[in-house]
Amino acid sequence: QVPLVESGGGLVQAGGSLRLSCAASGLTFSVYAMGWFRQVPGEAREFAAVITPGGGSTNYADSVKGRFTISRDNAKNTVYLQMNNLKPEDTAVYYCAASLVGSGSALPRRSNLYKYWGQGTQVTVSS
Repeated sequence: QVPLVESGGGLVQAGGSLRLSCAASGLTFSVYAMGWFRQVPGEAREFAAVITPGGGSTNYADSVKGRFTISRDNAKNTVYLQMNNLKPEDTAVYYCAASLVGSGSALPRRSNLYKYWGQGTQVTVSS
């Protein structure tokens, strides 16, 4: 059973918004840093955003800073990615992932630091 399930992807015009959700099950969600990554076919998986287990700190890739917001609701075992002012270059499969690396203040950006991954959700931004 996959412990992380993403939803909320779709087709949107440039300048539009989408909110991705990632629901966790079968793990102690509140102890994991949660990250969002994205991948275009033929390219490496790219870091987008990360949030600490308690939700007090976040970090973003420069390419999404100021447009994307990561948040979490530990009572609902869910992490979100609010994406505003979307651009065609944001088109990718988006994955959420869970990491136990480091202390509760860690903000891992490397994909190999994540233990669990969702199956991905497609985001397509048309020009």
